[in-house]
Amino acid sequence: MRWTYDPKLVPLARQLRNNSTPGEAALWVYLKKGQIHGSDFHRQKPIDHYIIDFFEPSMALAVELDGSSHIEKKEYDKKRDNRLRELGITVLRFREFDARRNTEAVVAAIRNWVEGHSKGNTPRRSALPHVRPS
Repeated sequence: MRWTYDPKLVPLARQLRNNSTPGEAALWVYLKKGQIHGSDFHRQKPIDHYIIDFFEPSMALAVELDGSSHIEKKEYDKKRDNRLRELGITVLRFREFDARRNTEAVVAAIRNWVEGHSKGNTPRRSALPHVRPS
């Protein structure tokens, strides 16, 4: 499936890719080059009116890292996640702190989701300790 996006977001997405947060940089080491079961994650991907931190198009999976600025954006994030869900996209959210300080656990949670969905299974909730339901 192809998702449309606002072309005005392209320069901002490029800027965000060039100025990754520490958590994004740490997580990208594991998500790039198909390291998780051949998945093809993209960084700072414009979709609809939003920019997704990491997006895997063949699985319609968005991975979002929430830093301190998201504390005041709960309603915005909820609206955004609902819109992405309407587009058929699953959103996994993690704290920026966890991506930076506990990268392996975040990667394990993403890997678990990918494995569960590539086999047509549902991942075990207990294996997703840092995922906030969207």
